[in-house]
Amino acid sequence: MTLFGMENAQILSRANNLLHTNKRSDTIRAYNDFKNLYLRSIMNNDKELKVNALLGIIKSGKKLHIDTSRYAYEYHQALRKLRKEQSKRTKKHSNNIEIASISYLKLAYINENEIVLDFNNHIKKAQIRHFTIFDDKKHSYKYVFDISHAVLNRSYKLKSPDIKRIRLAQYKQNTIRLVVETNKKIKLKYRRENDSLVVVTPLQKEENKNIEIISKYTIAPKRLDRNKTIVIDPGHGGKDPGAIGYRNYHEKDVVLQIGLKLKNILKSRGYKVYMTRQGDYFIKLSKRTQYANRRSADIFISIHANAVSKKQANDVYGIETYFLAKSRTQRAKNVAEKENSADLSDMDFYGKKSFLDTLSSHNIVASNKLAIDLQRGVLGVLTQKYKDVSDGGVREGPFWVLVGAQMPSVLVEVGFITNPKEASRLVNPRYQKSLATGLANGIERYFLNN
Repeated sequence: MTLFGMENAQILSRANNLLHTNKRSDTIRAYNDFKNLYLRSIMNNDKELKVNALLGIIKSGKKLHIDTSRYAYEYHQALRKLRKEQSKRTKKHSNNIEIASISYLKLAYINENEIVLDFNNHIKKAQIRHFTIFDDKKHSYKYVFDISHAVLNRSYKLKSPDIKRIRLAQYKQNTIRLVVETNKKIKLKYRRENDSLVVVTPLQKEENKNIEIISKYTIAPKRLDRNKTIVIDPGHGGKDPGAIGYRNYHEKDVVLQIGLKLKNILKSRGYKVYMTRQGDYFIKLSKRTQYANRRSADIFISIHANAVSKKQANDVYGIETYFLAKSRTQRAKNVAEKENSADLSDMDFYGKKSFLDTLSSHNIVASNKLAIDLQRGVLGVLTQKYKDVSDGGVREGPFWVLVGAQMPSVLVEVGFITNPKEASRLVNPRYQKSLATGLANGIERYFLNN
């Protein structure tokens, strides 16, 4: 399971199974699943998923006597595009991961001194990433295996002598994580055997030429939360200036400067940091979270500046942090409408509303926690150095830039660029650095607690 819901492949499998039961209630569930997948395929630009979802909509719709002619036309178009694209693909080197289907974990178990993961197909070496973390607080070692292009249907907690803890879970979309925790440093080994990944603990001597020793990858960070990937998204850019405020200050310029400062601070603290843009150019909203997904980011932070009308400019100011959900307040709706206006071309109104309705039913607790920690971090730094810093709070909002993120994601409104006092601060490099420091502190607090 991913943080924000079932893996696409699992939903597709479930929908197809429901479709063949011939029960009307199951057919309705399948129809809704296929529509959910169709919307996801558009957001993630997944052509193969789109074809499968559309075919499912047509089949289930026919059983339910629903007019699916619009989907049928789109299906044939999508199928032609997919076949054309597939015909252009060239074969890659055998070490590259080029998997036609996701690997499914069938079973995980302990066999004497071996942890055995049985999959439905062969696991390639390039799918496996491994490293070791030393937790100086618990004084324990965590040996981590990430298996990409793989999913499981439940989490596992296995037990083995002399091993403190063994955990296996869906870490990210398409990535399974195995964590072997011990009280002392050991030479852990692994091998690939038919359709299995076998991790060997040093309880017995094991001689095998195919076994690869991983202890040389051991790292010992002072804090566990440094081994993370963060994607920073400075809003707007290029042809889209964002809000234009006091003294003609442009939102796109202010948030880029803050984003760059935040990147430098986080990198100096040992994090891996990427930015959706590092210059003045436009990026579609849907492409921003796609970029974060490709980077397997642990969190996604979109930075923006707020704005109101000239009549309200002198009175309205403050810092707000949003996470993705249906708006409960008109204020949140207004902010979301402003930020969403740059790029909503990928779906019609019905599609957008349906997708937000779907996502808002998923688990958004992690994003809410991240938003709270960021808001506290920023206020904690700014209130010590500046007067009249206003806490706008943490709010829910239907922000299109956050849709499709496969990790906790938030949108930070760093202040009102239309307010004379706050706008003057937002363009000040010292204030920007303080603000970025607060964001970095909030990120560290989140990683420390989660």
